[in-house]
Amino acid sequence: MSDETPAEYVRAHRVELVELALDLLGIDTSNPPGDTREIAAAVERFLEPLPVDVERFAVDPAKPNLLVRVPGASDGTLLYNGHLDTVPFDTDAWARDPLGERVGERVYGRGATDMKGAVASMLFAIRAFAATDTVPPVDLQFAFVSDEEVGGDAGLSALLEAGRLDADACVIGEPTCEEGRHSVTVADRGSIWLTLEASGEGAHGSRPVLGVNAIDRLYDAVETMRERFGTRRLEIDADVAPIVEESVEYYAPSMGEATARDLFWYPSINLGVLEGGDAINTVPQSARAEVDVRLTAGVHTPDVLAGIRECVADCEGITIADVSWSVGTAEAPGSPLVEAVASTAADVTGERVFRRSATGGGDAKKLRNAGVPTVEFALGTDTVHAPDEYVPVDVLVDNAVVYAQLPARWQSQID
Repeated sequence: MSDETPAEYVRAHRVELVELALDLLGIDTSNPPGDTREIAAAVERFLEPLPVDVERFAVDPAKPNLLVRVPGASDGTLLYNGHLDTVPFDTDAWARDPLGERVGERVYGRGATDMKGAVASMLFAIRAFAATDTVPPVDLQFAFVSDEEVGGDAGLSALLEAGRLDADACVIGEPTCEEGRHSVTVADRGSIWLTLEASGEGAHGSRPVLGVNAIDRLYDAVETMRERFGTRRLEIDADVAPIVEESVEYYAPSMGEATARDLFWYPSINLGVLEGGDAINTVPQSARAEVDVRLTAGVHTPDVLAGIRECVADCEGITIADVSWSVGTAEAPGSPLVEAVASTAADVTGERVFRRSATGGGDAKKLRNAGVPTVEFALGTDTVHAPDEYVPVDVLVDNAVVYAQLPARWQSQID
């Protein structure tokens, strides 16, 4: 056995970690189209010399997923999840190379912080275990997936549907930092996505009083929803309330305490799409809107949806053409997984790590709904999806150290 720990190996080989991150950034995996075949092959080449099991699983040949297993010393499986695709980029908007460039102690590129940087840190943690002849205290499984940025079905959903993930807990490498504050995301919000349709009576634009404007009806219906539901304090389960309060504290410096409190204690209602009318000089006789309602974990979404249906029924000429919904999910702030990730990250960074809710929802919700306790954690920057997205070299190293130390901390929590 080597005298060097995996964490010590990571810190001693930071240059190689940066090179790995740049290799991943150099492959364009913008989604759409989300072709991840080349980056999957690069990951396979990196892992080929290591004593790990690697399997490629794909329902869409252009969007493969990689499953990696590192055998451990005892029962229990800790899953690490990271996505290989990125949002698109406009090269002209970047001062740095969107396909990877190191400048001083920063690594630039699309996906540097969301989340090829975290994927590189996960991969380097695997190498660190092998290079130091360290057997993890529990089995480790890694799922490097495609199709996350567009919420597609070829990535994590396909693995879950096929029963390919057998884990007792999961950490997703989504960036969970903002303006220098660190956090582990332990909850997400529920959602109601509504498609509303309005009918009216057409008329000439010079005589609008002779018609009924469908767009006006539709906008009034959305305003009625905002007044009836957007001002009604949510009934949040008592066990989620501490997460809400810590979330308010986390977001307050960036958006103000009052705004942060309203964000979690009240529904948010966003009119995202509004369509209608054929010409400026006609009264539209039909219109369509798409409305995004978000609800804090601990709120029973179907109850809110039932109230929204009653509200819409009171609005003349308005019908719900389509609806989809989800219930917010949460991990207990003191659960073994949350405690392990938060305490490990606090030890590595020397700073507070908040245990807070996301403002949206993603793959963590899918895993929790599949019965896998899940959190999101990765140190990063506020440049997610922005031009000149970057990650500091120290952050790549610290993430890899956290991921390498996490199995032992998690085992100590579950024993």
